[in-house]
Amino acid sequence: MSSIRHLAGHTWHGRRGAVSNAFRYGVDFILIDPDASALAPGLFSRNSSNLASLHDADAGGPPGKGTGIQWLRSVLREGGVTVADGRVLLLTQPRLMGLGFNPVSFWLCHDSEDRLRVVVSEVTNTFGDRHSYLCHRDDLGPITAADHLEATKVFHVSPFQPISGGYRFVFDIRPDKISIRIDLTTNGEGLVATLAGPLRPLTNRGILSACLRRPLGAARVLGLIYYQAIKLKLKGAPYRIRPEPPTSDVSR
Repeated sequence: MSSIRHLAGHTWHGRRGAVSNAFRYGVDFILIDPDASALAPGLFSRNSSNLASLHDADAGGPPGKGTGIQWLRSVLREGGVTVADGRVLLLTQPRLMGLGFNPVSFWLCHDSEDRLRVVVSEVTNTFGDRHSYLCHRDDLGPITAADHLEATKVFHVSPFQPISGGYRFVFDIRPDKISIRIDLTTNGEGLVATLAGPLRPLTNRGILSACLRRPLGAARVLGLIYYQAIKLKLKGAPYRIRPEPPTSDVSR
């Protein structure tokens, strides 16, 4: 049986403020231990071409130039986080038919007793920029679904949202399902984004189903992003020019 888990779930976004907008789409993520040799179905490959694949360059550093788990270890070390000394899991969207684009991936960092201690939320925008938020409790205690982890927004994601305000992350990570909520508040406006779904072993059938349900992979993701942007523009949402990205690639 595959040791890689498949989240065939959905994402929901709801905008607050004068210009309202909401949408819900199906998504396919995988949960993988990038440190281990994973048992995988035949239609999935690591660092090589296949119907579904994951490349180290896809996560952990600049888009297309990532170093995967090595980058994550350096982020934890430079952040002075020593409690996350156990396994690391990466929750991300795989490439489908060689195409990939991840608006957000999550590095789930555990301690030696396999308790979640740190989450690194790796955010990528459509302009080719990437920034990550190092999320943990103030006391570095185990993260549960009751915790609200806060971070100051410093990165341009949507041209219809300002670079101001703060994020509130909620992570409900269980062996059989995942639920993540990101709440952005800025001057009484903002948005809520969620990711949720059951976790099952990744199979060839699951990969084929993902390709049939959501063809074109990354092209579909980008197309939906641009479609929602057009809707917001037509509704009169103000458009903001992309600023220079932060000088640091991680907010600690």
